[in-house]
Amino acid sequence: MKETVKAYVDLLRLHFFFVWPILFCSGLFLAFANYGGFSIGLVIKAALIGFFGFEAGMVLNDYIDRNLDRKDVEQSLTKYWRPFGKRPMATGQISEKAALSLFIIFALIAFSLILTLPYPNSIYVLAIMAYAYSAEYFYQIRKRKQNFPLAQIIGRTDFALFPIAGYLCLGAPDLTALLYLLFFYPWAEAHLGVNDLADERNDKARGMKTVTTLYDRTGTAWWILGFTLTHAVASVFFMSVLGNVARIGIFIGLILLSFANYLIAKNPVPETALKVLPVFHLSLLVYSVSIILSYFI
Repeated sequence: MKETVKAYVDLLRLHFFFVWPILFCSGLFLAFANYGGFSIGLVIKAALIGFFGFEAGMVLNDYIDRNLDRKDVEQSLTKYWRPFGKRPMATGQISEKAALSLFIIFALIAFSLILTLPYPNSIYVLAIMAYAYSAEYFYQIRKRKQNFPLAQIIGRTDFALFPIAGYLCLGAPDLTALLYLLFFYPWAEAHLGVNDLADERNDKARGMKTVTTLYDRTGTAWWILGFTLTHAVASVFFMSVLGNVARIGIFIGLILLSFANYLIAKNPVPETALKVLPVFHLSLLVYSVSIILSYFI
């Protein structure tokens, strides 16, 4: 029983469980600032949608890659993402049927909660949910055989749309939603580059066509820097619709990302990428929390 619990904790990457509701709700609190209608009930509902929706995507990720993950030769990134350091489907701790059932259950929970949102907000969020799972599938399959990183460019739109779905729980597709998307998408691409660099050895063993296997380590460093700079430029426009606390949070996040890029540019190897990955995640948390706090302060 104990080993089964550990396996599901690894499958769901549960030590990061609080990040997904916070990121999702950062969009919702922007909508509160623009449209009013603050409600604790809606916050709880959105947090649950964010949690179950994102965790379902985590399970889907592992399910699609269940056979390729058995080819892993290095476990450092796995130990970062998973508290007990195992890929439970690849090791056979969780069956394909059990994982698929869990994905369906979590997705149905999120789906049911979304249906309780008012129209047309429920349609907006459902559309993003359907697109996100489709984009995740495309990303996992396409990166197995490509000469241009189309999988990465299209695939990370699912993550970029996640806080936008939170915004659309109450708000409408407007300028704020667009600016948040344009701000967050480059961050998601830079973050993906860090992940690819950190997992270079496994991706080569799996035969994956990632940013690093396509463009080598130096090319990946340029990918990360280019998208970070794009993210910084987009932040100028995004800050125009934010409160002062959120602007301070954006500034702090950009400082963290600058430090991470400096370390990667100095020594673009998997070990460096693994060291700066928490810095990227800290910047994401700072962004999200500061946007939420800005509603109250």
